[in-house]
Order: sequence, then C-alpha cells, then structure tokens
Amino acid sequence: MLVALIGLVLAIGGAWLAVLGGSLYYLLTGVVMVVAGVLLVRGRMLGGWIYLAIVVLSALWAWWEVGANAWAQVPRVIAPVVLLLAVIAAMATLSRRQDRWRLALIGMAAALVLTTADFWVAAANQPNPVLAALPAAGTRGMGDPSGQQVGADWPAYGGTTGARRYSPLTQINAENVGKLRRVWTIHTGDLPSSPQIRNTYGAENTPLKVGDSLYLCTPKNIMIALDPATGKERWRYDPKVPDNAIPYTAACRGVVHYAVPGMAADQPCATRIIEGTLDARLIAVDARSGRLCADFGTNGQVDAKVGMGKVPDGFVSINSPPTLVRGVLVTGHQVLDGQDRWAPSGVIQGFDARTGQLRWAWDMMHPEWSGAPPQGQEWARGTPNMWTMASGDEQLGLVYLPMGNAAADYYSSLRRPQENEFATSLVALDVTTGKPRWRFQAVRKDVWDYDFGAQATLVDYKGAPALVLPSKQGDIYVLDRRTGQPLTPVGEMRVPGGGVEPEQRAATQPVSLWHTLRKPDLTERDMWGMSPIDQMICRIQFRRASYKGFFTPPESDRHSIEYPGYNGGTDWGGIAVDPARGVIVANYNDMPNYVRLVPRAEADKLGWAPRDQARGEIGGAEGAGDPQANTPFAINVNAGWRLPFTGMLCKQPPYGGIRAIDMATGKTIWDRAFGEARTNGPFGIPSMLPITIGTPNNGGAVVTASGLVFIAAATDNLIRAIDLNTGKTVWKDVLPSGGQATPMTYEMNGKQYLVLYAGGHHFMETPVSDEVVAYALPS
Repeated sequence: MLVALIGLVLAIGGAWLAVLGGSLYYLLTGVVMVVAGVLLVRGRMLGGWIYLAIVVLSALWAWWEVGANAWAQVPRVIAPVVLLLAVIAAMATLSRRQDRWRLALIGMAAALVLTTADFWVAAANQPNPVLAALPAAGTRGMGDPSGQQVGADWPAYGGTTGARRYSPLTQINAENVGKLRRVWTIHTGDLPSSPQIRNTYGAENTPLKVGDSLYLCTPKNIMIALDPATGKERWRYDPKVPDNAIPYTAACRGVVHYAVPGMAADQPCATRIIEGTLDARLIAVDARSGRLCADFGTNGQVDAKVGMGKVPDGFVSINSPPTLVRGVLVTGHQVLDGQDRWAPSGVIQGFDARTGQLRWAWDMMHPEWSGAPPQGQEWARGTPNMWTMASGDEQLGLVYLPMGNAAADYYSSLRRPQENEFATSLVALDVTTGKPRWRFQAVRKDVWDYDFGAQATLVDYKGAPALVLPSKQGDIYVLDRRTGQPLTPVGEMRVPGGGVEPEQRAATQPVSLWHTLRKPDLTERDMWGMSPIDQMICRIQFRRASYKGFFTPPESDRHSIEYPGYNGGTDWGGIAVDPARGVIVANYNDMPNYVRLVPRAEADKLGWAPRDQARGEIGGAEGAGDPQANTPFAINVNAGWRLPFTGMLCKQPPYGGIRAIDMATGKTIWDRAFGEARTNGPFGIPSMLPITIGTPNNGGAVVTASGLVFIAAATDNLIRAIDLNTGKTVWKDVLPSGGQATPMTYEMNGKQYLVLYAGGHHFMETPVSDEVVAYALPS
C-alpha cells in the first residue's frame, strides 16, 4: 500500500511537472509504482520485481542526470533503496521457498552494499580541488597603510584597518597544529532573557588584543577586558541596552582601541575602548579600568541618532565597530531592513575619537551640509546606509564605505538620483572633510539586496596601492584605492528585464572578468530534497517560478529565484589575504532565495506592518514578510529556498565553500566545499554525519604566515585549520555552540593563541551560548 501511495503522489506531481515542461521521470516512475504496489497488495511477487527494476533504473537515471555527484544522487537513490528493503521483506512473505528469509537478507545486504558503493564511487570521482601551486612565501610582500602592527597584537577588527585578517605568527604550523588544545574558556554572561530574544542573538564578535589585554563585546554590548593568557576577567562595562533596541540581530562585531596622542600613559582614558551600541550610542571607556571617559561626549557617551528625527525602537543600531583613521571615528549604522521606504537616514558620521564631537557628516541628499542638520531639519530619510565595517588608509586619509541600499530593498521606483548613484557602491570618503572622493558601483538600481556586506581589503597590486572588494553576488574586484579605477577587468553582461518595474531595470550590469565565486545558473537538475517526492516538489517550484538567470528581477504574480541569494557570495565575514604569498582566502555561500513581491492589499490582510506599528515576534529570516511600507509591495523571501515541512533546501549541495585565489592572476588555487553534515538533517534532526557537504556559513577566516587558515563560520559547530597549500583540513575541534564569528590570533609571553567567540547565531540556526574559547599548543 505504501508503494502504491508513494507512486500515486509521484504520478500526480509528475504529471504537473511534465505539463510545466519538466522531467518525465516522476510521472513514469509513479505510474509503474502504482502498478507494483497494487500487485503486491494482491499478493503477486511480480510487484516486488517491478519495484526492484524501478530502483535499478532510477540509479542509472541518477548517473545519467547528475553523474559523479554523490550528494546529488542522495534523493534519487537513497529513499528508493530504503523502501526496497521493505519490499524485499514483503516479497519473502509471498514466497513458499524454504530459504526465502535467507535470500531476503542477502538481497537487503546486497542493496545496502551496492548503494554504499555507488555513493562512494560517486564521491571518489569528485574533481581534485588542488588546481595550482601556491606562490612561495615571501615572494609578494606588501606594506600595510593602516600604520598598525599585527602579530603579537590584533589591534583592529580585521587585524588592522587594512582588513587583511593576516598574522605573521608561525608558532602554530601544519606539523604541530594537531596538538592544539583549549587553554581557557570564559562565559560572558550575556544570554537571551526570553525565548523571543533568543531568536535574535548572533555573536559575531572578533576580540582585539593590545599589549597585555584582550577586549571584546557581547551581543548586547557588554564590553569586557580579559587577561590574554588565562582569560581572567579584568573589568566589564554594561551599557544596559534594552531588549527593544535589538534590530534584526543582537550582535556587536567589535570594538575600537585608541591611544590618545600626547596624553601621559598613566592618565585616565589615555587609551580607551570605544564601541557602537544597538541603541546607536558611541561609548568610550578607559582601557585599563573600564570606567567611562568623562571627556568623550557627555560622560563618555554620544547619541548617534541626533539629527535623524523620529527613530522607532530597533530601527537604528550600530553593530559594527567604527573605523578609526587620523583620529576620526567613522561610523555608519544598520537601519532595520524592509520596514519603511522612509525609514531613518543612512547618514555617515565622523566623530572625534578624543572628544566625541561630530567632526562631519555625509548625507548624500544634502552634500552642502558638513555638520549637523540646520535647525528644524533632519538627515534625509530612507537613504542607503553602511551597516557593515569600513576599512581605512591612514596614509591617504581615506575611509572605504561598503554601502547598502535605499530603504525598501526590493522596490526602486521611489529612489532619488543620489540614492541610485551611491547605493550598492564602495565609496571613498576623505576622513578630514567627510566628502566623497570616488565611488565604485557594483549593481545598478539594486532590487536583490546585493548591498556590500564585506570590508574592502587593502593590498598592493602590481605596484599600485589597491583594495580587493568581494561582493554578495560573488564577484571580486581589484581597485586602485586612490581613484577607484579597476585594476582588473570589469565587463558588462546583459541581464533579464521585466518584473514589476520593467522601466527601472538596467539592460546590463557590471561583472568581474577577473574572478567570481558565482557558480553557473541553476537548472531543474540542481533541485534536491530528502526523497524523490520533495525533490519533485522543488522541481515544480523551479518550473513555476520566474528564473532567467543572474539578476532575475522580482515579480508579484509568482515567485522569482534569486541566485546567489542575499547571503552571498561574500557577506560580512569578508576575505583574508596572505600578503607574503599574494593569496586571497574567500569563504562563500552558494544558495538561492525564493522571492515574491506581495501586493500591498494582500500584505495588509496578512497583518504585515512596520515593527513600530505591529511588532509581533522579532528574529527569524530577514525579508520573510517584511512590509516595505510606503511602497506598493511588501516582500517575502524564503532565504535559502527551503521546503517548509522537512526544512531541506531545494538546491543540491554544496551550500558553501572556501577558495584560495592567486592575487597576481585571479586564478583559483584550490576550491572545496566547506562544512560537514553533522548538525544538518531533515526536520531539524542532526544527521551527525562527519561528511563534508558544504553548509551555509557566516564569519571570516584568518590566515597565518605558517600557511594555515583558521575558520569556524559553518553550521557544523566546528573550528578548523586548513592547509593553505592544499585546502585540506589538518585540525578541527567541536565548539560549544555555533562559530559564526571570525577568529583572531596573537602572542602572549612567547605563546601563540587562537581565540573565537563561539556564541551561535539565530539566522544560521546554530546553538546560542556565551562562551569565548582560546586554543594554544601544550607548553
């Protein structure tokens, strides 16, 4: 009966898929399964033999359709074989042979052996990920224009404000990394106060190490100083951020260390730790004591919302560390996505790092303003913001802003010319004046939420001061950081038109011709699932949706497929660069989004409204039922394109990877799937399989002079070391929770340490905790 029922489902769904122009396999298989099931119900052995033939032919079809792709074969082969075991047992009950159960057991064993062999043969035939030789160490050295030194210390979020995430330390190397052990673990005490708030926590912090102290901040902005060798707490400062200030994610990515020029070292706040908070304050405390710096703003605090007009709770937050260049703290802020076309401004502000006074502000709609808005006015509402980290060049006096989009990411008709000019661009600001020096735009009239999420990384490229700029759509650009001119080829590709605003869509979009992490366009064969049934459902969804390839515009009468989705390519974790070898290390995501613009009347019936009007639950996936008030459409994004019942993704693995790139040529050195299947499985049940599948990942990598890449980021709750020469994992450890943060490394008392804030992340659905973990070699 089960065989017949499954066959009926496949036949009905297969007929629908066939009408849509899809594969005939499901219709034909379903009809034959119904016949096999009916025969088995009637006690006919022939039904079992027919089903066995279905399994054999399905395996051959799987090899024809996806070849030597082990994960792609799973829904095509595994579930039919599991059912085959039951069918063989049923066939034994229909036989009169004396040895029927012995034969049945032999048949079951043969099915399992052949299926396992099929999977491992497919896995063994995957292409070798090592594609080229690694450049020799020391052959391509380059200076760091930040003026900061990394090695014993880790003085800024990205190592330095040049954001290379590189350390010259070599004590931990490929030969001894297997001996790494946890040497201390601390609990910050910052955990969600309610189940609702648990749906917002995402500890994305990378600590700093300067001198004899380690500095970090927790999701709700508690600043803590630790002994780098023991993890012993020296001080903490809690700014008492209220829960209602949490935007999409409660996260504090990092703090800023600032030594005030001319102040005696023993004076209070001669060195200070500065952070931005979820309720958009800048706070400065003494680096030695954790006490507020009275000479910064008003008793150590500055409200960055001044001049923004009405700011509902949670709409404006600073979750990325300001960038310090020439004594100026340059900060953007996150504006809660998808709420209102006229949300608060995305103004960029520069504050004096000693006094907290506003030095300048850049409001793209009011370029004539250099300070606070005139009396009775406010910063222009709804303009593109910078929610992520900027990088800075101390020598040129420039700060490089990865800009987001105008409020209401998925509708562009109401955007003003200045917004179209600066959105989804890297903008270089003069840190003295706050005026733009140049811009580089990666998407024209972006309706895909392809804002820049990653810092630009400052390098030297063929003798020129340059920066490497990765994007969510997977393209990597190399620009002259003085002028913004591309130093590597940039082309134009024709892109699909249509959508709800066909007159707004550009005929072409810029793409990197030097390097892209983007994979080929999706086809129906790329659909996946736990079984042929959910794979068939994904194929039907694929055929019903609008998908014309890269840059398919969103529609309202049907879903569209956005690939890559808004999580990358490269998101806020950024890239790492080994300046001695000239190698880029980039971890990336490889998932689509399933998107639909929802007409306003329909959204109103569903109760979708901005958070200050109908707050409801906070957290969840970004874009899933966002109102986009004051536009004709709300937006509903199925992030990763998942099936609601099983939770499985519709695209076949891998969902994430990591790649090494030769910066001199843009060629791939190696590329591999990144992340094990151990915590993933249908219905949210962990499979515990230690098999590389390639999982979604958030957070970046650190590369060291010894040729190691340290990274967590994936949803498997592991931290690992990867050999830069081969791309192979040479060490790993199970974390106490999710590792969606970038690690850092430093030296203390002659010992090299590796530290990660393993706090988990709601969007990545990894366990939340409050632990910071440190590793080192045995003494």
